[in-house]
Amino acid sequence: MKHIFQQGTDATKPTLLLLHGTGGTEQDLVPLGKEIDREANILSVRGNVLENGMPRFFKRHAEGVFDEEDLIFRTKELYDFLDEAAEKYAFDRDNVFAIGYSNGANIAGSLLFHYENALKGAMLHHPMVPRRGITLPNLSGVSVFIAAGMNDPICPPEESEELKRLLEEAGVDVTLFWENKGHQLTMNEVAKAKEWYKSVS
Repeated sequence: MKHIFQQGTDATKPTLLLLHGTGGTEQDLVPLGKEIDREANILSVRGNVLENGMPRFFKRHAEGVFDEEDLIFRTKELYDFLDEAAEKYAFDRDNVFAIGYSNGANIAGSLLFHYENALKGAMLHHPMVPRRGITLPNLSGVSVFIAAGMNDPICPPEESEELKRLLEEAGVDVTLFWENKGHQLTMNEVAKAKEWYKSVS
C-alpha cells in the first residue's frame, strides 16, 4: 500500500496510523498526526480503491451503502500491511493508534470489528457503523475516541450512538464527543482527541 513512514523521536510512544477521507492521500493527515503527538511514529496510508479517480479504502454501492465483500477484503489487506510495516520499520505492532476521518475512520472501525489485536486505540472522526449483524471480537483494553457532528448529513447522530454501543459491548472504552457541526473535521474536535489521546496512550 502506498504510504509514508516517519520515525518518531520516542520509541515508547505509539505508532499513529493515519487514514484519510474519500479523495484524500497519504499526505493529508500528517499535520494532524503531528498535532496529536509529534514524538510518535507516523504511518500514513493511501486507500487502494479509486472512486471516480478519488482514493478510498473500500468500495461502496452508494453514499452510506458499503460493499461488504470489498470492505472485508480491504480490511484484511490493511491488517496484513500493518504486520508487514511493523516488521519493516521495527515498531511495536501492539501499540498502534489509528486516526481516521470519514472513509478512513470507517476502515479503522472495520479493523476493530474484525480483528482482536488490530489496534490499541483509535480516534475516529465522523465514522459510520462498518458492518451490522456480526459478533465483534473481544476488544477489552482498547480505547476509542469518536468525534461526531450533531448536524452531520452523512452520519446521523443515531449512527454514532450505535457505533459507541457496539464497541462498548465488545469491551472498548469509548469516548463520544459531539460537535455542533456537520461532517467536517474541526480543530476543536482535534484538540479534544489530543486531550483524550494523552490520557490513554
